[in-house]
Amino acid sequence: MKTQGKAKRFLAAGGLWILALLCGVTGIYALNGRTAEVAARKRELPIYSVERGDNLIAVSFDAAWGGDNTERLLEILRENGVKATFFLVDTWVQRYPGLVKELAAQGHEIGSHSTTHPQMSRLSRGKILQELTTVADHIEALTGARPTLFRAPYGDYSNDVVLTARGAGYEVIQWSVDSLDWKNRGAEDLIRRATRNVKSGDIVLFHNDAKYILDALPAILKSYREQGLTPVPVSQLLLPGNTTIDAQGRQRPAPTTVPEV
Repeated sequence: MKTQGKAKRFLAAGGLWILALLCGVTGIYALNGRTAEVAARKRELPIYSVERGDNLIAVSFDAAWGGDNTERLLEILRENGVKATFFLVDTWVQRYPGLVKELAAQGHEIGSHSTTHPQMSRLSRGKILQELTTVADHIEALTGARPTLFRAPYGDYSNDVVLTARGAGYEVIQWSVDSLDWKNRGAEDLIRRATRNVKSGDIVLFHNDAKYILDALPAILKSYREQGLTPVPVSQLLLPGNTTIDAQGRQRPAPTTVPEV
């Protein structure tokens, strides 16, 4: 009887061990399944910067609210021989149609910054497309050219935002150098943030109506010259041909595949 009791306890323990093993395997399988599911959801990234070694950078301005600084801003850019990219919100386009025309006439690039400046990631695909289309129609009516670049308000994007914009013919642009000019910390702070650690392929973010932008911009552009950096519009910074965007949002040439022999 004792032997039978030991045998039963051994079999019970063995059964529990086997059950635990099976549960462990199932758990690992389930975990791997979730991992594979997450991995399958590829994160679609905008372009934050561009891999290039020719010391080109892009100077960009978001224009959503005021316009009082813009005429002088254009003078400073003209005096320094710089062409920039301006990302415009539709309310700004409607309020300052003359400035929109002037931007285009002076050879600056105009991109879309949405129609109503919403958090784009909260919108349906239909609403995202509407945000892109309305402002583009108005810009095209004023300048004769339709935007091909889009920067999401607040830098807020999602896979749907990126894929919808690209499907509509836009490249989605972020930035790699943030001047933080909207914080109004003074001209010296703005100059320092916009000029330190800037390198070839960077996209610099400014706002056309920032409080200290007119005081700081001449020194910023001078610093770029002294560093051997040449500002160009964003579309001229982007790489042509077959490209990819890495995990840091850096656009680079797509890897070439070597044909099997």
